[in-house]
Parts: sequence; structure tokens; C-alpha cells
Amino acid sequence: MSTDPAFLATIPVLRSFDEAKAREFYLDFLGFSLDWEHRFAPDLPLYVQIRRGALLLHLTEHHGDACPGATVFIRMAGIEAFHAELTARQYRHARPGLETLPWGRMLTVGDPFGNSLRFCEPPAEG
Repeated sequence: MSTDPAFLATIPVLRSFDEAKAREFYLDFLGFSLDWEHRFAPDLPLYVQIRRGALLLHLTEHHGDACPGATVFIRMAGIEAFHAELTARQYRHARPGLETLPWGRMLTVGDPFGNSLRFCEPPAEG
């Protein structure tokens, strides 16, 4: 019988400060969906889980949960289609481009709270 731990998922926790701005950016612009949300009381900070495919993120308004300015590196496939999708949305606060780097094609976008999301498709092996 193995006693080794089984790690199931990594879920970055990002700080947010404004529910409306977070929904506009993460749900409307990046295309995430809301899994669930929690508040201890109606006038207390919001904590949510969002998802896009297998990618999960937690957004928190709680002061001690996370610091603004985090960077999340997200490996993915289909970055050209993702870039086209974001460009078509014409989000007024960001028009991310694609970079070709030694480690892959990368699209970087900053959220309204100082966090950075780096979406990267590694080069094809061969």
C-alpha cells in the first residue's frame, strides 16, 4: 500500500478588489465561467472559483489571502484561436499580442488588480 500523497490540482489564488471589474475581465473578456462564490455575510468580501476548461482560478477580496501583483504561467494549446477570440471581444482595457519566445508562443494580459496571466503554448516537439 502506497503512502505517497496524490496531488490533484494547483489552483492559483489571485487578489481582486472590485466584483464588477473582476466579472468583466475574467468572465466577459477571458471567457471563464463562475463555478461558485462565497461570502460569510452579504457585506463581507467575495471569494469565487472560476474555470475555463481544466484551468481553475480562485479570486479573493479577502485582505490576507493573496497579494496583488502575482503572475500565473498557464500552459495551453490553441493559443492562436484564444488570441483571435480575445481580439474579437475588443476589450477596452487590453488588446494582448502574441510573442514568439524560445519556450513557446505567449500571450500576456494584466488583470485590473495588478496580476499578470501568461498563457503559453509550448513549441511542437519534433
